[in-house]
Amino acid sequence: MSKYDISQRRACKLVSVDPKTVRREREPDNPHIRERMREIASQRRRFGYRRIELMLAREGIIMNQKKLRRLYREEGLAVKRRRGRKRATGTRTPMPVPDGPCVRWSLDFVADTFGAARRFRILAVIDDFTRECLALVADTSISGQRVARELDRLIRLYGKPETIVSDNGSELTSRAILEWQNERGVAWHYIAPGKPMQNGFVESFNGKLRDEYLNEEVFDSLAHA
Repeated sequence: MSKYDISQRRACKLVSVDPKTVRREREPDNPHIRERMREIASQRRRFGYRRIELMLAREGIIMNQKKLRRLYREEGLAVKRRRGRKRATGTRTPMPVPDGPCVRWSLDFVADTFGAARRFRILAVIDDFTRECLALVADTSISGQRVARELDRLIRLYGKPETIVSDNGSELTSRAILEWQNERGVAWHYIAPGKPMQNGFVESFNGKLRDEYLNEEVFDSLAHA
């Protein structure tokens, strides 16, 4: 190969040698990125390579998406399709305790119906220190992008919180919300699955909202809600 400047495959063919007997397995490239991808995947078991890419970008690790996808597949991190009931996973990091207003917000959805059993949802945002309801947003559909816009509106009014607490709903773990976290520099704490009391402030508020308002009124449209 060095004398005639030919490829390994060509040289093996000329001397009748199976290439597998002379080839050596190369060490995996980007070992530190692979290790960090495995750590993220162990904490966020339902995250695909696109959302892992956002988590890496938050740490200053920027990589071509095609290469990142290849590493993701080689590490066997592909998310398995669920069968039966959907269960999301939360983080295992401790949640900070608020020591003043606009330090930690919590948010959650509550649902009701109007008209011919048509459903609508209300997004509630609570300041965990003052227990003040910062926003109630009602609509028939509230996407992750809509949540991000509403949070930007609240930040203009009240200032930026250090942490936001929520469950693992699809809107709140969407790409739009992950990009918003990166751009705004706000930490986001996801509660453990099946543990609503880890988000007790907004759960308590939603219980009172339903008991004192939603269960007492009949709505014909969103305008009445």
